[in-house]
Amino acid sequence: MAERQNPTERAELARALRSAVRGEVEFGSTARALTTMDASNYRRVPLGVVAPRDADDVTAALAVCRAHGVPVVPRGGGTSIAGQATGTGVVLDLTRHLNGILALDPASRTAVVQPGVILDELRTAAAPHGLTFGPDPSTHSRCTLGGMIGNNSCGAHSVAWGTTADNVHALTVTRYGGDTLRLDRGTVPESLTGLPELIRTHLAALRTGFPELPRRISGYALDALLPEHGTDLARAFCGSEGTLGVVTEATVRLVEAPAARALAVLGYADEAAAAEAAPGLLPYHPLTVEGMAADLVREPAGLPRGAAWLFAETGGATPAEARAHAERVLRAADALDGTVVTDPAGQRALWRIREDAAGTATRMPDGTEAWPGWEDCAVPPARLGPYLRDFRALLAGHGLRGTPYGHFGDGCIHVRIDFDLLSPQGVARFRRFSEELADLVVAHGGSLSGEHGDGQARAELLPRMYGDELVALFSRFKDIWDPDGGMNPGILARPARLDENLRFEVLPKRPVDVTFGYPHDGGDFSAAVRRCVGVAKCRTAEPTGTGVMCPSFRATGEEAHSTRGRARLLHEMLAGGVGDAGGGGGVIAGGWRSTEVRDALDLCLSCKGCRSDCPVGVDMATYKAEFLHHHYRHRLRPAAHYTMGRLPMWLRLASPFAAPLNALARVRPLAALAKRLAGIAPERGIPVLARETFTRWLNRRRGKGTFIFSNDEVAMVWPDTFTERLSPEVGRAAVRVLEAAGRHMIPAGRGLCCGLTYVSTGQLDKARKVMRRTLDRLGGTLGTPVVVLEPSCAATLRTDLPELLHDDPRAAELASSVRTLAQYLEEYAPDWRPPRLDRPAVGQTHCHQHAVLGDAAERRLRERAGLFGELSGACCGLAGNFGFERGHWEVSAACAEESLLPSVRAAEPGTEVLADGFSCRTQLEQLGGVRARHLAEVLAEGLGEGAE
Repeated sequence: MAERQNPTERAELARALRSAVRGEVEFGSTARALTTMDASNYRRVPLGVVAPRDADDVTAALAVCRAHGVPVVPRGGGTSIAGQATGTGVVLDLTRHLNGILALDPASRTAVVQPGVILDELRTAAAPHGLTFGPDPSTHSRCTLGGMIGNNSCGAHSVAWGTTADNVHALTVTRYGGDTLRLDRGTVPESLTGLPELIRTHLAALRTGFPELPRRISGYALDALLPEHGTDLARAFCGSEGTLGVVTEATVRLVEAPAARALAVLGYADEAAAAEAAPGLLPYHPLTVEGMAADLVREPAGLPRGAAWLFAETGGATPAEARAHAERVLRAADALDGTVVTDPAGQRALWRIREDAAGTATRMPDGTEAWPGWEDCAVPPARLGPYLRDFRALLAGHGLRGTPYGHFGDGCIHVRIDFDLLSPQGVARFRRFSEELADLVVAHGGSLSGEHGDGQARAELLPRMYGDELVALFSRFKDIWDPDGGMNPGILARPARLDENLRFEVLPKRPVDVTFGYPHDGGDFSAAVRRCVGVAKCRTAEPTGTGVMCPSFRATGEEAHSTRGRARLLHEMLAGGVGDAGGGGGVIAGGWRSTEVRDALDLCLSCKGCRSDCPVGVDMATYKAEFLHHHYRHRLRPAAHYTMGRLPMWLRLASPFAAPLNALARVRPLAALAKRLAGIAPERGIPVLARETFTRWLNRRRGKGTFIFSNDEVAMVWPDTFTERLSPEVGRAAVRVLEAAGRHMIPAGRGLCCGLTYVSTGQLDKARKVMRRTLDRLGGTLGTPVVVLEPSCAATLRTDLPELLHDDPRAAELASSVRTLAQYLEEYAPDWRPPRLDRPAVGQTHCHQHAVLGDAAERRLRERAGLFGELSGACCGLAGNFGFERGHWEVSAACAEESLLPSVRAAEPGTEVLADGFSCRTQLEQLGGVRARHLAEVLAEGLGEGAE
């Protein structure tokens, strides 16, 4: 089927689709760029995207596409590993509207769902009835049921509950021409002409050609159509990767979820020993038998002794029953070491290591990139140990490295390998290795795919597994369903070559000129953008635990406002060419001047949540600052960049006139005019200027030049802009706490600034100038511990400073000196006992603190002070200048309403409201009418000392 890239034909197709469907039809560059890739190594550029509103829209869209000879690819969460969720024609986005749970019947243990339903949403709906959907891939918080059906997904619990195909009763499917079929067990629709004959005349091949193993996902499951298997057409459709039709409705089986669970964690000498032990655990009926080796686990805290581990989860009606079950597994395991974990939080922490592996495995310990492509081969579980030894030998023979992990109980191995997919020589080695590995898997009786499907990564090699006769039957099966060849061509049947359409080949061959140092990416901005592999942890509807990423996606629900979406747009921008670094034809034109990228980044809060929560450490806040720097270079900027972006300068000038300016700000017409001119949202109040700055109070209190200086008892309290001129009470409280702990201050230099506001608005030349001036003014005090009370400023000093001034060793020295108040007290005054406050606390952990600094010391300090309760994760939504800027009010408020404001409203009287960030305190005051305090203020009050 020919691609239609002619602009006139594309416009005609778009008009026809808009006339035929009620859902959105998007043929613009942003929509196309967002769907060029999934979580694989592959990239195919679509003509446009259609978001069907219902099944009738699907039918209409397919009919139009057939009439125009344009291929179609159905797409769910876009987390496929093998390239099957990309296409050159029209992408059907089934997540936007077709995402309902239509029925859930606890009696029959079934649910009827639309294809865009997120797996976790189905599990949440089933949980009150003690039920769940058994298959649970690690992307369960964002993958869709339609995608799981398309790939025949499995997950960690497949040893107990099987694959998606094992849990599907019936499907409603629309074919390329627009006709709709009901697929179930025992019947074949008349419109599938030739299918009964295909089965009847090839019984021998279908009975003998498919290997018997629990994770055989490769190819079409034609053996499900054998009479002895009940002619199960729904099962045969599972795993067809969008090549046969579009699922519009599915009836799925639910299973009983154990009321309690325990986790037996077993340590072994190496991964082969763990693999050989895994089949021996299956007779004890665990829910999972997962394995991973030490080269995947960067911090093996909480794991028993060993160089490889098995996670065997057990269930029971009570915690005692689940624990007893786990202890039986532990006794039978013959492990080097082992433990049973029953604490839910402890289990979640261990599972998080395993679930994040799809991302963390994309970086080797030395930072080298590693890629999918051979992500999920499977062999009979009894062969897994020998296979892993042979696999490691094959890697070594090609000079490659990888970190195997996965579903050892099912013989399925995930691995990311450090292929060089950028050079012709590296791509050629990728092909040679792929061919040899396919032969190795087949030699062990395995399947090229054990979970994620063949896609473009492995379908070319299916003849090595099935032989030419069965592969020819696959093509005939595809043609019966899709005689026009319009459904996801190039996948499974008559596939594209595995080394075609690689997503890296379009990127610039030379480094792009950038301002940040990108130390973890070799200074290469393209490598930084390549970090996003598409596993889409940023697309979760709710923050995970105390996580932050990605608040703008949760507020809007739009891919363009997810970390992955923005990374995709940057990828396509680079592919289109930036400066003198040419690309290979990206969807986004204009380079740094791109309006598509600018608009997507506009709602990025620069919360830095992705820096810590993304499994591969995508740092969109830095990428945004870099982009804005180039986008507005030598151009007029938005008003907010000149006002809030240069806030330290304006506040320094305004401080002497604090009283009259505060009075004028209370005059509504004047305040409205000021906000209009400054680019501030009209809904926002203007913060009150302090009448006395923090440093003036400190100098007045002590007398200028009378600070006590003792090398072992000294610290500098950083006079950040917010503490200095907007909330000096925080600085005063911190000084009193530090003195109570026996610590003393040295005077801070005048005009110190971390450059935060300049960085967040992309004024990087100015930021570097401010930072260098700060380093100059610190002079001989460099190396002194610096207590920074504003978390965003501390994070800027810790990360942005050395990454912008990567050529100045003083920057790294200052960065290493930065401490939060709690970190400083824990390190330099470990014996100090804080006052006992003994009351509950709610509030906000600043997102920059979460992402860069960590809050472990704060948690311990609160616990020692008797402040109990969890602070909110996510983001308050103000995020420095973001929430003040005109046009951001709705998203800002939505972020606050996600968890922070509800938690504060639900708090009991007398609960302490904590927020160390000025933005968080401002958001709570302006949106919730609540006065929050910095931890330093609460501790100082507990010391019984009044303000001086």
